[in-house]
Amino acid sequence: MSLRRQLLQVARLAPRRLGDSVDLVRGFYRRCLGDDGVGRDRGGHPDLYYTIFALAGAEALGVEVPRAGTEAWLRGFGSGAGLDLVHLGALARCWAAIGTERMPPGIADALLERLETFRKPDGGYEGDARLAHGTAYGAFVALGACQDLGRVPPRAIELVRGLKQLETPDGAWANAPGLPVGSLNATAGAVTLIHQLGFPINQAVGDWILGSEHPAGGFLAVPGAPIPDLLSTATALHALACLERRVTSEVHERCLDFIDTLWSAEGGFHGHWADDHLDAEYTFYGLLALGHLAL
Repeated sequence: MSLRRQLLQVARLAPRRLGDSVDLVRGFYRRCLGDDGVGRDRGGHPDLYYTIFALAGAEALGVEVPRAGTEAWLRGFGSGAGLDLVHLGALARCWAAIGTERMPPGIADALLERLETFRKPDGGYEGDARLAHGTAYGAFVALGACQDLGRVPPRAIELVRGLKQLETPDGAWANAPGLPVGSLNATAGAVTLIHQLGFPINQAVGDWILGSEHPAGGFLAVPGAPIPDLLSTATALHALACLERRVTSEVHERCLDFIDTLWSAEGGFHGHWADDHLDAEYTFYGLLALGHLAL
């Protein structure tokens, strides 16, 4: 099962926790996509990255997507010339969300060819041309894009080897080599990627992830961060599921309480306690986290 399908499978369980509020979230995603089937960033501008979350949230909750409008917009990006790694991956995911059979002939191969221009000497992927190494996030984006286009990354074993230099002394991963401590989202991305490719994972990383929980619920992006956030909470729960580590009932309830503090009656979730905005991305992380807590 691809990364995209795996995430959707979990997000579809969120209504078990949302209860009667699920229609509010459906309405939120209808507004996110609009009549043209295009997601907007926080400034209100059409954006590929936000569109992947608007499409994913809509699909998870059974919201009808105006695919013809989405398709027309995606065609304007052609083979992705000029897009950075993140938006190139988003273009591939958007096509997968509305059906790759809608893609113009030759676009999939062209996207994959451009994706390889972001390959680093260590076998990883990263969008910053100044860096000589790949990152966990870059690897996650690249694997997802390849899967969305029906392929696997060339030399997949090198992709996993590239993650070795990102391991940290505390048993986690960072997004750069040589760092003394790991970060949660890099660690969760590495765990998910290695699990997807079928390689063994040191189970001790599960203890590190659980140690990143905030006393009030939710998970911290890095050790010592002042507040938890929804992205870190969703990715932590997803990585723990990949490791087949169930959280205790106490952690489970604290996470639910934390997510509830981020809920808005407008139908979306804030990213953290200091976040005044609602968007398709963080609302999908809310669905993902609630889906794991519904298992």
